[in-house]
Amino acid sequence: MFAVLNPSHYSTEEYLVLERSASSKSEFHNGEIYAMTGASRKHNLITVNIARELSVQLKKRPCEAYMNDMRVKAVQARSYHYPDIVVVCGTPQFEDAFVDTLLNPTVLIEVLSPSTEAYDRGGKFAHYRKIASLQEYLLVTQDQASIERYVRQDEVWILTEALGLDASMPLESIDCILSLREVYDKVLDDEDNNNEAVT
Repeated sequence: MFAVLNPSHYSTEEYLVLERSASSKSEFHNGEIYAMTGASRKHNLITVNIARELSVQLKKRPCEAYMNDMRVKAVQARSYHYPDIVVVCGTPQFEDAFVDTLLNPTVLIEVLSPSTEAYDRGGKFAHYRKIASLQEYLLVTQDQASIERYVRQDEVWILTEALGLDASMPLESIDCILSLREVYDKVLDDEDNNNEAVT
């Protein structure tokens, strides 16, 4: 999903100028720009399902949910990323007047892909952990009903898991609940769920 566009090092200002005029999205870390590729059908369906569920639950509350295109800056990591889902509660803080780079996410969600799973679990999570406002980080599997949630408790991140279509995952920081049956609507059915339970 990622490829270094140019071995040259860029400043954050140069990256933003290039990114805002580009026809495709790229992420940035420590001077390097990484091109992003498209997502699969399952990835897109899961992302839309999660955004729909959160949008309904956050209606008339002081929270906003964004999907795919809201850039998030991890200031201390010198990195910019495009999470699959972003939720911010309270007043959103943006880097500048373009209002396209969020500084204070509350929840970040990534739908795992084979090409990005290691990075989502490793380097990207390390960058996200440096965002002081972030309270919860979710990793959502595509091929089975599985959500991993990391919750910040001081400087420690605690893992909980929800498995199977009948399970649900609470998001305590924003007072929402994700039903895995809704998350995987049109992606997995009960037969898939039963097969996963047997293996």
